Order: sequence, then C-alpha cells, then structure tokens
Amino acid sequence: MMQQLLNSFSRLCVTNNCLTFSQCMSVKFPTLSLTINTQPQLQQIRCINKLGYLTETGWRNIGNKWLVKFPEEYTVKKLPLMKLAGRDPTTGKKVYGGLGGGHKKKYRWVDNVRSGPKEGPPSVEKILRLQYDPCRSSKIALVAAGDRVRYILASSTMKVGDLISTSGHIPRNAIRPKEGDAHPLGALPVGTEVCCVEKFVGEGASIAVVAGSRALLVRKVGERCILQLPSKQELSLKQECMATVGHLSNEDHNTKHIGSPNRLRWLGFRPRSGLWHRKDGRHGRKIRPLPPIKVLDSRKSDKVIELPLTIKTFF
Repeated sequence: MMQQLLNSFSRLCVTNNCLTFSQCMSVKFPTLSLTINTQPQLQQIRCINKLGYLTETGWRNIGNKWLVKFPEEYTVKKLPLMKLAGRDPTTGKKVYGGLGGGHKKKYRWVDNVRSGPKEGPPSVEKILRLQYDPCRSSKIALVAAGDRVRYILASSTMKVGDLISTSGHIPRNAIRPKEGDAHPLGALPVGTEVCCVEKFVGEGASIAVVAGSRALLVRKVGERCILQLPSKQELSLKQECMATVGHLSNEDHNTKHIGSPNRLRWLGFRPRSGLWHRKDGRHGRKIRPLPPIKVLDSRKSDKVIELPLTIKTFF
C-alpha cells in the first residue's frame, strides 16, 4: 500500500513539472506504525442448566413443547421457559416431529379455575388489561378483585374497565347470562354458547380453550348437561362444571396467512416436506354416523396392585 502511494505521487509530480523524479524519490514520508492485536478475543459463554428440571422443583412440561418453572405461589410475573422441541423430557424421544426453533418467549401463568360463591352475591373482578400471549392463540386478560391479580382467558367481548362476575349458585330456573361471566352449566339456559368449560368439577377449564372456540349447551338430562363441540361430538358433564359465557377472543386466528416459511419457523414449527396435498373430493367421502355421547363423570385413577414376594431359597 505504501509503495503504491509513493509511485502515484512521483508520477503526479513529474507530469506537473514541479519536481524531478529523483527529487520525488528523495522526499521523506512520515512512517506509519500499525498495531495488530494478536490476543484472541474471548467469546461470552452462556451457562444454561438444561438438566435443571431433574434436580430443581417446580418444573412442569406442557404438551412436550415447553418446560416451565412454576413458583410455589401464583404470580403474574413472566416465568422462565425451556423448549423441548417435541421431545419427551424424561426419555428424550421425539414425540412431535414438526416442532423446533422459534423466538425467545416467557410463559404467563393463566388461572383456568373460575370458582365463585354458591350462596349470596357473585364475586366481581375488573379487567385491567387485554394483551397478547406468545404461548396461546387467544388473548389473555389481567383481572383484579381486592388485592388479588391474575390472568384469565379473554372472551371476544371483553374490554378494559369492564366488570365480570363469577357465581357457583345453581337456581331453580335458568338465568339470563351475560357474555364474559362464569356460571355452572346447570344455571345456564339451553342453547347458550360457552367456552372454557371444565371436564371435572374444580380442575379448571380444558374444553374450548383455543382462539375462537366455543361449545353449545344442547339439552339437560336430569342433573347432567349435554354439550356439543364444533366436531358434533357430544359430552355429558355434571351440572356443577363451570363455564364462561360466549366464545374466546382472536376469532380470525386460523384464517391469518403465514406469508413465508421464515415466519412459520419463528413461531416454532420446522419446515414441511411439501408432500401434503389437500383432498379435492374426486372419489367422494364416507358419511359416518355421529359418535355416541361421551360421559365424563370422574377422573379414573390407576390402582396400584401390590404383589408380595418371598424368597425361600438363598443362593
């Protein structure tokens, strides 16, 4: 580089008749000192204990998709989350093949249990904020009652500042429901759209908990309520099971266009093979009868059979 600069300067001086070539060569240029750092740069190493769930308490897997560390008491703070990428946390085997990658996220602890007093006036909560949850398809609402603050799943008509009530009382006659309130199935009239329904009493909502989902209360048989899912499957539940009136928010979630494979990867799904093809109905479809009513009474527990063994011969 220095030699090229010297040659170009001498050529310029000769053409302009300001100095001779020998005089140009005798010009002394200041010396340049270049310092090169030969020490290797230290790269910051992130120490992540990926096997912490084996020794620390509070870790719980959610659908073989994430491992979330829950504290002892309920909190609205963001919880640490570790991705499983479709692998079982105990065996390490691949359970879901389409999961993996995705952006960094934190888990919000949503309280799925909406229990109210069985006698007297219902409990009232105020909606403080509606927000997006990266771990769910529907929106969540931050509600408060007294000194208690918690997250719940937001219905389609919830707004900031609204008051929602929760009651566990089952009157003789059906009530006139208001969307967003929670009541037992036995207190609602036939034909009501509900979401966030409990399968078993007191265990929290597990039916119609994704964006835009809903179920229909079709009839009542004695002390049981018959619910019809969007798949035409009918469930027979106890009348004490809690349900939220209306349907969940973010109804157009399944109609949004992804746009690019990069966004699908950002959401935590691996690239597809490209072999999937929509059925065009060329050969028709079979008309099958509706499945029978599924009765959900109580959760079955596996009995542990103890088999005593005695050793009579010693080796």
